[in-house]
Amino acid sequence: MLNGKLDILDRLTGDRLFVGYDLGNRFSQISYLGVAEDTPQTVSMVAGTENFNIPTVLCKRKEVNQWFFGKEAYRHAAEEDGALVENLVELAKAGEPVMIEGESFDPVALLTLFIKRSLALLSMVASLDKIGAMMITCESLDARMVEVLSQAAAGLGLKTRNICLQGHVESFYYYMLYQQQELMAHQVVVFTYREEGMNTYRMECNKRTTPVVAFIEEEEFLFRSPSGIPKDEGLRSEAYRDMDAKFLQICREVVGNRLVSCAYLIGEGFREQWMEESLRYLCKNRRVFQGNNLFSKGACYGMKEKLCPSEKGKNHVFLGNEKLKANIGMKVLRRGMDSYYALLDAGVNWFEAARECEFILESGNTFALLVTPLTGRDSKTVEILLDGLPERPAGTTRLAVKIEMIGETTVQIIVADRGFGELFPPSPRTWTEKFEV
Repeated sequence: MLNGKLDILDRLTGDRLFVGYDLGNRFSQISYLGVAEDTPQTVSMVAGTENFNIPTVLCKRKEVNQWFFGKEAYRHAAEEDGALVENLVELAKAGEPVMIEGESFDPVALLTLFIKRSLALLSMVASLDKIGAMMITCESLDARMVEVLSQAAAGLGLKTRNICLQGHVESFYYYMLYQQQELMAHQVVVFTYREEGMNTYRMECNKRTTPVVAFIEEEEFLFRSPSGIPKDEGLRSEAYRDMDAKFLQICREVVGNRLVSCAYLIGEGFREQWMEESLRYLCKNRRVFQGNNLFSKGACYGMKEKLCPSEKGKNHVFLGNEKLKANIGMKVLRRGMDSYYALLDAGVNWFEAARECEFILESGNTFALLVTPLTGRDSKTVEILLDGLPERPAGTTRLAVKIEMIGETTVQIIVADRGFGELFPPSPRTWTEKFEV
């Protein structure tokens, strides 16, 4: 979550849209879901078709401050009417200025411009003022990508505070959460085949826990790029046979002896009719779906789940790379009774995990945090030493604590001495500790 608490008013406004924006370095997609609707729709570049891919490119017209995006950008560049800017996501992550016609441009500002211009495609459906919440999803979310997308989201000028982030893995999870129950009876596999290669995601649910814990394993495979397929018919047929054999090998490696309910084939690389033996293998005793917009739809469902939690969502928790995989709290004395005080909960995105609180230190200059992983590992205690804390009578030191995740596995805790009213003024000391979970 980028902008404070989610706005509960958006839950109650029936004409608002949940928007799922799948941001890719080559292509992007936009799906949307009405608050009262069950199935997302995806914006098509051509009405009546499934032409969902919006090229993630900009083109600046020569000598004027006029910008085009997507296919229009390619058209103007082909007509030598402007300077084409590709790889917008990678440029923004790198952070280096982009030189266009001798002028320097901020790469994050260029990415923001592309997102803003492409969102205008939603005007065919509804005014942009009707966007109640938006989830931006991308292949993966590291600290730099979170920083880039946070800056971009702040610059969009949307009339909603509800802009959140999640990776493709989590979008896959939320997509499945809203599918028919039988499709999640066993494991589920997604194969994505794009210009960059082939990735697989395999989801498994531990139904022996409460709530049910979902894990997704990712793998990456070298595979012939779709643009590298020969145009000559004879050579193309030979390439297709090789691709089919290679994909069959990947399917056997990913599926193996596991019980798999269904498989999804995602990406432009699967559009050509080259799968025979591999598809026959996949379709045996399981359902297979082919499409191109699973992640943008999953982003819609993820945003809906944040604002309007479903019963199924309440009974499941997803622990992916971007998730905090442990509960972090303290054993405290509350109204004379020993109790547990939760600070950070497992299952939230690491970049959203933060909490501030105050408590009275009973004695000494240490306190302990209890870290309880949901991955099966043993719980551990992390002791926080407040070296140099002024000595005071028992129960007369108030501490302010801020705890947050600063990386996928790194917790930072900042402690400030608040003293105890007029009797014991606060000291200027603060303590910062970091530890891994």
